[in-house]
Amino acid sequence: MEINKIMVIGAGQMGAGIAEVCATAGYEVLLCDTSEQSLQAGIARITKNLEKNVLKERITIEEKDAILARFSLETTMERAKEIDLAIEAATENMAIKQLIFKDLDALAPEHAILATNTSSLPITELAAVTKRPEQVIGMHFMNPVPVMKLVEIIRGLATKDEVYEAIETLTHALKKTPVEVNDYPGFVANRILMPMINEAIYTLYEGVASVEAIDDVMKMGMNHPMGPLTLADFIGLDTCLYIMETLYEGFGDSKYRPCPLLRKYVAAGWYGKKSGRGFYVYE
Repeated sequence: MEINKIMVIGAGQMGAGIAEVCATAGYEVLLCDTSEQSLQAGIARITKNLEKNVLKERITIEEKDAILARFSLETTMERAKEIDLAIEAATENMAIKQLIFKDLDALAPEHAILATNTSSLPITELAAVTKRPEQVIGMHFMNPVPVMKLVEIIRGLATKDEVYEAIETLTHALKKTPVEVNDYPGFVANRILMPMINEAIYTLYEGVASVEAIDDVMKMGMNHPMGPLTLADFIGLDTCLYIMETLYEGFGDSKYRPCPLLRKYVAAGWYGKKSGRGFYVYE
């Protein structure tokens, strides 16, 4: 299964990053978002990253221009009729993703693969709304996409071997490392990471230590590059809560119960860095 033209749905931080690495690897990329403002913000983010790479002499100005020339910006999914692969990177919400997959299934050619960048939602459930469940797969990129090497590749119940192999080949072409994962809530990365973050929030909630102390212990004691509460702020506390809810609902195990303090912060609109306040205050 040859992949030449890719549509990335969602021009936010993850979608823009995925689009950037695809275009950098030589693929033609249709970056799609319902908002023209989001598309412009996404391409501006990509351009800024590429300009940094020029300054660091990782690429030439000519290479930067060639990468940007591979982009088309789309406010509808109409041109999905032309693609070999769609990578959905929309909001982490099952209902929204299912609507996108229904539309993609109706528009994309029969041979096209439909992938999702979901960090926790079941691939099999997304595949079930299409007429091609054997061609639906998960590609969970890590944030920031241009820097992080890992991609979790998640098979749905019906995913064909040749579809997995095509996505594995693509992942190598993007200079990423693919890891095969089965379709369980949170996969591997978030099944391990999010309970750790949730426990750090419980540690704060129970008054064991301050925000800074908790982060310092994990940085200096466990050699983590950043503390779990800082990381939660960067991920987005609303996203952390959504993933914990997915784990809690998926496994029905109390060990995945979201901390009440996490719920309170999200209810207050304290989402972390993107809202200006989470466990830390940002200018």
